[in-house]
Amino acid sequence: MWQDILGSGELLLEKSPSTSTAAVEAGPQLAVEVLVLVFVVVSIFLLRRFLELLPYLWDSFFRARGSFYLENSVRVSHDRNIIAISFVVPAVLIMHRYCLYNPDFLQQIPSRWHLPVLAGVLAVYLLLRRLMYAWMKPRRKSDFYVLSHKAGYTYFILLVVLLLVTLGIVVLTPYNKLEARPLIYGEIALVYGFYLVRRSQILSLSCNPFRTFLYLCGLEFLPTAILVLSAALF
Repeated sequence: MWQDILGSGELLLEKSPSTSTAAVEAGPQLAVEVLVLVFVVVSIFLLRRFLELLPYLWDSFFRARGSFYLENSVRVSHDRNIIAISFVVPAVLIMHRYCLYNPDFLQQIPSRWHLPVLAGVLAVYLLLRRLMYAWMKPRRKSDFYVLSHKAGYTYFILLVVLLLVTLGIVVLTPYNKLEARPLIYGEIALVYGFYLVRRSQILSLSCNPFRTFLYLCGLEFLPTAILVLSAALF
């Protein structure tokens, strides 16, 4: 009897999702695929420059004098800046894929807008750093100040390379994206810590310890604290 009752039901909903729903779900994925394709194409053109830059990156990571050698070469520093700009794309994609910046207000926004919002957040963070850099720049003897600022481009490239290699390995493991987040945060904190040490060493060549600390507070701690608090409070 129960089989007759249950078997006589009629499915009123469509078996396949509507066109509008499918378009919404496909939108974010299509944007990700386009950005990945763009980054791959750009990486192919910049591969030779990156391989030539790699020894300078390692030298800058292990000793402060490496930053001097990198910046003394106009061609190498120019290539470094271009590569750093291109690496913004994978940085945003990693933020999106692993929900590294996940405030409550982001959940109120349609998923198709998450990627542009994350790109905007990163742009605002970089703009804030740039404004603080311009505001606090000394009028005289600013060579070491500028050098410490440009070291951020170097460490950003090193961070993205480390994350790409790590996540490439994680994909081959059974860990899901939420389980990989502590590892990503740990690597970001590690590279950022090395960068703070290196920047303080460069600044200390022209500043006393107290002034170096004030520079770090305005140029690094304040923008980073605003970014972290925005994710925690909003």
